[in-house]
Amino acid sequence: MELDGDDEAERGGINPVDTFWNVTIVRRNEGIGRKIRVRLNGIRRSDEAQQEEDIAAAIKRYLDSSILASSSFFFVLRSSSHHAPLILNTESIMILVGMGSKSVVDMIQASSGVHFSGFHVNGLEPQPRAVTDSTSASEEIQRQPFVIGVAGGAASGKTTVCDMIIQQLHDQRVVLINQDSFYHSLTEEELARVHEYNFDHPDAFDTELLLSCMEKLRQGEAVDIPKYDFKTYKSSVFRRVNPTDVIILEGILLFHDPRVRRLMNMKIFVCTDADVRLARRIRRDTVENGRDIGAVLDQYSKFVKPAFDDFILPTKKYADIIIPRGGDNHVAIDLIVQHICTKLGQHDLCKIYPNLYVIHSTFQIRGMHTLIRDSQTTKHDFVFYSDRLIRLVVEHGLGHLPFTEKQVVTPTGCVYSGVDFCKRLCGVSVIRSGESMENALRACCKGIKIGKILIHREGDNGQQLIYEKLPNDISERHVLLLDPILGTGNSAVQAINLLISKGVPEGNIVFLNLISAPQGVHVVCKKFPRLKIVTSEIEDGLNEEFRVIPGMGEFGDRYFGTDND
Repeated sequence: MELDGDDEAERGGINPVDTFWNVTIVRRNEGIGRKIRVRLNGIRRSDEAQQEEDIAAAIKRYLDSSILASSSFFFVLRSSSHHAPLILNTESIMILVGMGSKSVVDMIQASSGVHFSGFHVNGLEPQPRAVTDSTSASEEIQRQPFVIGVAGGAASGKTTVCDMIIQQLHDQRVVLINQDSFYHSLTEEELARVHEYNFDHPDAFDTELLLSCMEKLRQGEAVDIPKYDFKTYKSSVFRRVNPTDVIILEGILLFHDPRVRRLMNMKIFVCTDADVRLARRIRRDTVENGRDIGAVLDQYSKFVKPAFDDFILPTKKYADIIIPRGGDNHVAIDLIVQHICTKLGQHDLCKIYPNLYVIHSTFQIRGMHTLIRDSQTTKHDFVFYSDRLIRLVVEHGLGHLPFTEKQVVTPTGCVYSGVDFCKRLCGVSVIRSGESMENALRACCKGIKIGKILIHREGDNGQQLIYEKLPNDISERHVLLLDPILGTGNSAVQAINLLISKGVPEGNIVFLNLISAPQGVHVVCKKFPRLKIVTSEIEDGLNEEFRVIPGMGEFGDRYFGTDND
C-alpha cells in the first residue's frame, strides 16, 4: 500500500515537504508482492524536537498492534536525507517506540553510510567499519604479468616451444626464466661425488629463491636471476630481469610444488616419446657437452628415467594444455599464442579468473557509462541509459547458458541449422538495486520466473539474510543473479551460498552486474570458481567507506528516485 502526500496529510495532519520517510513492512514467509509500503512525508516545522516527535508519531500510527505482536514481520525505514536504510524486527520497533522520537532519529542518523546501517539495536552503538586501502588491490592486480609454465621431461622440446611462443609474441614484452637457473650450488662434499648427484630430484632446486624472484616480478620489481654454471656447479653470475607483460617459466619440475603452480595463469606440458627424448639427450650431451655416451646412458637409467616416472609424469595432470611432439606441433603453438594474445587484451582480472567476463567496450558503452556516472545526470536519463547497459549485460549473460542444436524450415522452404535457447531458467534479484535489472531480463526472456533476496549489510564486515522468495524448482534451473554493483562481495557470497543451499549447482549460476570492484571479484571468483560473473566495467577499487570508486553513487536511490534530490 502506498499513500501519496494528500492521503497522508488527511490521516495524520502532516504537511508534505521535501524530506520523505519510507517504512516498508514485509512478512518474512510470503511473496514480496504482499509487502506494505508506507511513504511518510516529513514536517516543515523549524523546531527539530517537534519534527522528531512528529516522525515518531507517524511511525507509531502505521504500526498496528497485531503487526507489533507478530515476529513474522520486519521493517525497513529510510529517510531521503540519509543513504542507509534501517532494518528492524518487531521487537526492535517496540523498543524504539518506547524510547521516543529522539532515539529514532539518532539511530537513523547514526546509520547513514554505505549501503545499509552498521549498528546493532542493543546498546545503539555504531559498529566500527574496517578501513582498507582503496587502491592497493587494484594496483596489485594491474602490476601482475601473465605467467606461463612449460614443463615436461628432459629433452622433450620445452625450450623450443618457449622460443616459438616468444617469437610470435613479438609485440609483447616477454621474458624466459629457466628452472635450471635455480639449482642449488653444490658443496665440496657433493662436488667430490657429482656423478652420484641427482639433478632431476625436486630437492635439487632452490624453490624458495624461485618463489621470491617471481613474487618481486609480480609486484613490478626488477630481480637478479642466477645463472647456473654446469661446469663448476655453482651460481656465481646473475642477470637482471625487469618487470614485463609475459613471464614464461620453463623446467622439468615446475608443476611439482603447488606454490609454484599457483603463480601460473597457463600451464603447458610438453609430451614427447621417451625414445625421442633419449636420442636428443645423447646427441646434446655428447656433441654439445663432450660427455661420454656410457656416462650419459648410466645417468639416464640411474636418475633421469626414475625421476621422470616418479616426479615429472605425475604432474602432467595439472597441465591446462598438453602438447604432443613439442616444437613440431605448430598448430598447438599457434592456438596457444592466440589464447595468450586474447588474454593480454583483456582486463588484468580476466587473466587471473577465467570465470570473469567483461563485455567488450565500445564508444557507445563508454558514453553510456559517462552519463550514468555523472552526478548531474537527471533521473530520467540515468534510468534510460542504465536500462540500455543492463540490457547489454543481460544479453551477454544469456550467451553463457547451454543450448541445443535445432533445425527449422524457413519460409523459403530451406532448412536452417541453428540453436534452441535454454528452457530451465530463472532470475534472482538482490533487493533492491537488483530489481532495476528485472525489466531487461523480462524483455529478453518472456515469462521468466524471478525470485528475490534481501540482505542486511552491517557496514560491510558482515551480512544477514533477511528475506528470500525463490521458485520451488530453482535447483533444476540455471540462475541469473542480478545486482548492478559488486563491491566488497560479502552480500554476493551470502546470496550465492543461499542459492547453493537450495540445490542450485555452482556452475548453473551467472552473476550479472554493471560495475565490479576488484576486491569483490577476488572474493567471489576465489570462493566460487565455477560460477560466471558478467560485468560491463571493472572499477578502480573501494574507498575507506567501502564505496566503489569511481562508481556511480547509490544505484538504487538514483534509479528509483529516492536519493537526496
